[in-house]
Amino acid sequence: MPSVLQDSIEIKKIVYDEETIRKRVKELGRQITEDYKDEELVVIGVIKGSLYFFSDLTRAIDLPLKIDMIGFGNIPDTTSKTGVVRITKDIDIDITDKHVLIVEDVIRTGLTTAYLISNLESKKPKDITLCTMLLNPNRLLMTIPVKYYGFEIDDRWLLGYGLDRKEIGRNLPYIVELQQKDQ
Repeated sequence: MPSVLQDSIEIKKIVYDEETIRKRVKELGRQITEDYKDEELVVIGVIKGSLYFFSDLTRAIDLPLKIDMIGFGNIPDTTSKTGVVRITKDIDIDITDKHVLIVEDVIRTGLTTAYLISNLESKKPKDITLCTMLLNPNRLLMTIPVKYYGFEIDDRWLLGYGLDRKEIGRNLPYIVELQQKDQ
């Protein structure tokens, strides 16, 4: 493990190593390629957490793609309860009448993702589906169109491959479980 993290983050164990992630991303890429064969697909990554997954996944999809990113920030005392966020970077591509695939790093409650979907639906896409690296189905509070996911998770606190703790650890090429979540 990188020595830069040894003093700042207590890592319990590696949950998904580089090879496991690489294989799963390739499988997802093949499935998406098959599902959207002969269709126009726009892939939208959610900044910052999906950055590494988005990059690897879009290279694993063997289709002509349009890609874009959307960014959002939390609204204190609001986002965790309602899922409402402030858009910090909107998409630049016209998605009208296009198939849209949103790429997330992790979906837990689905509140924020539902808000993003609602925002993108106002731009009149043909449809919107979701692909997330990690999905916690036990915490979902609403039905959202998750069609593809890398791995199901529980409530463990994870880091790496885009996931962070106070903006640290996103650049790990694997996913680790932390000793405990910050209080």
